[in-house]
Parts: sequence; structure tokens; C-alpha cells
Amino acid sequence: MPTPHTVPDLAIVGALLRNAARTEILPRAQSPDPRLKADGTWITDADLAMQARVQRELAVLWPAIPLLGEEMTAETQQRLMADEAARPEGPGLWVLDPLDGTSNFSAGLPVFGPSLAWIQGGQVRLGVVVDVMRDEVFSAALGVGAYLNGQPLRVPAAPPPLPKTIACIDFKRLSAPLATQLAMRPPYSSQRSIGSVALDWCWVAAGRFHLYLHGSQGLWDYAAGSLILSEAGGHGQTLVGEAVFNNTLEKRSAVCAGDAGLFAQWTQWLAVNGGVPR
Repeated sequence: MPTPHTVPDLAIVGALLRNAARTEILPRAQSPDPRLKADGTWITDADLAMQARVQRELAVLWPAIPLLGEEMTAETQQRLMADEAARPEGPGLWVLDPLDGTSNFSAGLPVFGPSLAWIQGGQVRLGVVVDVMRDEVFSAALGVGAYLNGQPLRVPAAPPPLPKTIACIDFKRLSAPLATQLAMRPPYSSQRSIGSVALDWCWVAAGRFHLYLHGSQGLWDYAAGSLILSEAGGHGQTLVGEAVFNNTLEKRSAVCAGDAGLFAQWTQWLAVNGGVPR
């Protein structure tokens, strides 16, 4: 068993998250029993059971690394994040979304899953996202590469031209002028929104989406997925041209593409139309 401060093993973490999802999320999919939280978002027993199980199992393997979960209180999240930022040489911090896509899960739409990242020294060093219904495990380790079900994952080498691309766009979190421009004269061929930020990033990495735009996402939503896309050779930044990950709980926008050429064209179009500054 790993000792405290040992670097987490990607294969072990991936198997842990997949097995927990198959036990805690999948059996509850037929009767999710959703209810609203104070912030107006949905929660289910699957969210809570998954968070409790993952926290428990990670604590056995890596007891020195605390876990920040989406379903914790804001005060606890802020304290954990502050502790991590104050100890750059420490063991780091797990960041978990136990069920990204709870609205999909609650409605019976088969696109959802957990997202887990390990942050240490101000960087995302490991990330795992599980697509529960497709039984796909996306994973990555900083400087090592990205994987899909254990096989190397790279963004496709020959994407279509910009006017023929498929974009994943979350309209409701964009400014009205930018959303209007995208709706009236988009630079891409067609648009989708699947309702799971973590899987959005992974599907860009896998070439299922060519472009991505989201106006506001939480650390637990994007931390693992952003590492997976980067390690797969993809590109991402915020709408103001910054790195998406900034080691805080601040909500962040995301502009992404798998291919460097498409990324340049996409950010240029957004700059001209009210998005990324030139």
C-alpha cells in the first residue's frame, strides 16, 4: 500500500473511480430521486454515495492527501483550497465531482460520470473522468500523456476545416451579444451540448467535438478534463486568453480545440465577435 506523500498511481486511481461509479451510480440510474439544492442545482443519492465512497477509498490508499468534493460546503471547499495553496510542497489535494451531469442523470439522459483530479504544487498532475454508460475511462498524468481505457489518446491529426467542424457550445453562460453572434452566423457546421463539462473536455480530446466554448465552470468540472485534453495534444484557454486552471475555486470560462490551427481560427473568430481579445 502506498505510504503518505507517495505520488498517486494513474491506473489505480482510474480503476478506483470506475469501480465506484459502477457500484454507486449505475444501479441508481433507474430511480435517481433528484432534489434541488439551495443554489438551484440538482443532487441525488448517487452524488452523495459516490463522494463518500471515493473519499473513503482514497484516504486508505493516500491518507496524506485530503479531498475537496463538489457536495461539500463552500466553507470546507475554501479552507481546503487555501490549505493547498499555502503548502506548494505538500501532498496536494484531490478535487472530485462525484457525478458531473446530474441533470442528465436525473432526466434519464445517458451522459454523466465522475471527475477526479489530483492537484499538487499549483498544477493539475493527474485526472480521471469516467463515462459511466459507455464504460469509458479517460485519464492523464502531467507530462506522461492521456489515455482512453488504458490506450494512448491523441487528438485527431487531420480535423475538418473550420466551416465543417462540430462545436460543443454552452449558450446559457455566454454573454448575450456573443451567444447571438454564434446563433446567427456560427463559424462551424453544427453545434451540440451534452450537459457534462468533464466529458465535454474528454470528447474534444477524442475528436468527437472539434471546438468547445463554455462561459463558467467550476474547478471540479474542468480540472481533470483540462489535463486530459492538454496531454492528448489539445489546446485551451479562457475567454480572456488566460490558462483555465489557476489553482482557485473561481469559476472559469473555456475555449478549446483539439487542433492548433483550428484553435487559432476559433480564438480569432471569438476575438472579432466579442470573445477573446486580440
